[in-house]
Amino acid sequence: MIDLITNGTPPALIFILGAILIPFFKGKLKSAYMLLLPLIAMAVLLSVPEGEYWHVGFLDYQLIFGRVDKLSRVFGYIFVLISFISTIYALNVKDDLQYVAGFCYAGGALGVTFAGDFFTLYIFWEIMAVASTFLILARRTSQSQKAAFRYILFHIVGGLFLLAGIIIQITKTGQITFGFMELQGIGAWLIFLGVAVNAAVPPLHPWLKDAYPEATIAGAVFLSAFTTKSAVYVMIRIFPGAEVLIWIGAFMTIYPIFFAEIENDMRRVLSYSLMNQVGFMLCGVGIGTQLALNGTVSHAFAHILYKALLFMSVGSVMHVTGKSKATDLGGMYKTMPLTCIFCLVGALSISAFPLTSGFISKSMIISASGHEQFFIIWLILQFASAGVIAHAGIKVPFFTFFGHDSGRRAHEPPANMMIAMGIAAFLCIFIGVCPQFLYNILPYSVDYVPYTGAHVVGQLQLLMFAVLAFYFLLKSGRYPAELRAINIDTDWFYRKPLTVLVNLMGKFLNGLNATMDLILVQKFTGSVNAFAKHATASTICFFLSFSPKKNETKDTSNTSASSRLETAFATGTTPIGIFAACAGLMIVVLYLLV
Repeated sequence: MIDLITNGTPPALIFILGAILIPFFKGKLKSAYMLLLPLIAMAVLLSVPEGEYWHVGFLDYQLIFGRVDKLSRVFGYIFVLISFISTIYALNVKDDLQYVAGFCYAGGALGVTFAGDFFTLYIFWEIMAVASTFLILARRTSQSQKAAFRYILFHIVGGLFLLAGIIIQITKTGQITFGFMELQGIGAWLIFLGVAVNAAVPPLHPWLKDAYPEATIAGAVFLSAFTTKSAVYVMIRIFPGAEVLIWIGAFMTIYPIFFAEIENDMRRVLSYSLMNQVGFMLCGVGIGTQLALNGTVSHAFAHILYKALLFMSVGSVMHVTGKSKATDLGGMYKTMPLTCIFCLVGALSISAFPLTSGFISKSMIISASGHEQFFIIWLILQFASAGVIAHAGIKVPFFTFFGHDSGRRAHEPPANMMIAMGIAAFLCIFIGVCPQFLYNILPYSVDYVPYTGAHVVGQLQLLMFAVLAFYFLLKSGRYPAELRAINIDTDWFYRKPLTVLVNLMGKFLNGLNATMDLILVQKFTGSVNAFAKHATASTICFFLSFSPKKNETKDTSNTSASSRLETAFATGTTPIGIFAACAGLMIVVLYLLV
């Protein structure tokens, strides 16, 4: 605990402990306090040199709350930065639940980022799961409650996989420090599976597209930043170079594209798009070279900004109209021009347009796949890049702000939401124009040059191809129609069978319970009670029946004796001789039984 004091407070605890006090502040003082917390955390990050800090003794172990190196520091920077931007965006919210949950969630992500041991990692991993669930529940609708329930079930299962793997690894090695490990053995695979759940790896991904669109407007911005990127960080830390991640990531870049194209809800489109971008990152982790890992880290940094910007712009439209579906929107650029511009900046960034952050980050991963001669992977990533342009780069801004005119004449959102979007949009462009700002803080030295003639021309060709394809499909009537429908994903294959199984098991187990109640409780227990009520007197009478009788008169003397004995036992007036006989009989019975 002394280490916590001498080296300052860990950023994670600044957020989590600070969240506890949020409800006690009111008005502008509350806003100032919440904005101050990320600034304090950033000051701590900037001042603490590389090394291990904030040790806490636990049983026979030393928990490490602060493993600070280039990898953890860059994730710490972006997590604190997006927390600051998200807080500005949420200042108009009058709900302490969202504030407390959001700050605890951000604190959990920071705790995972700087954890130096498995125990600390798991503790903050679970804090993230619980806190993020409340950002979904805070919308307070029946749909959000159901989505939150499914969401937390996924993360409980994933957390149990992670915990089981951790226990096996600690038992095997005797060490709690977590770092690189080969993807071999049951422990490593369980850890991998637990992290994969948070990374939304198919077919374990439905929690993301199911829950994020049901979260509150501000909550979705927080959600877009932390869970999946924390999982990417842990993958980089533990499984860099695991070849299975190359193919998982590549598949993950393609799979969500088709669902995003037919999805009507804009926040659900962005959720599928988020999966697509995480696929690029996992692919980079699997390649495992310095260029690929630098690309993964820089792309996570850039993605957090432009994805939050897209969620904020769609959320702003939802804030003023109450709508988020393409069939309900269109023509919004007329009365929300600034929000439209911010959305276009986010769309261009995710499309890797030159002079935006996506251009200088995603290309590193694609180039790394080419350098390592993964030709099929290179083709897949190029196809996926065109796909993300079509659904997130074009579809979201087009159907939200252009397209058919819905007739809605909304207005710009509150000033705090505009400021947050403006900061995110500025950073998306600034990083794209000055890539060294980001490259200088990456884990490895960077000699990659993004702005070459071939790269710029090739990316512009890809962009133009996607735009032309979208235009011709739209004009020819072949573009998937925006329909009010529920699209079936992989969760159908276990939600439906499990529902049937639960119903069948419910009927079987309830029937078994009723039968056992009838046999054991009602009949057997009733018989035992009836026997116990008359057992003492009946037993004594039974033995007395063998004693010599003074007369042979046949009457109901035995019955009378039994009744008299029962009355005597009930009233406590049993003759001493009878009581002594009972005691002696009990001793004999116990002797025989033992």
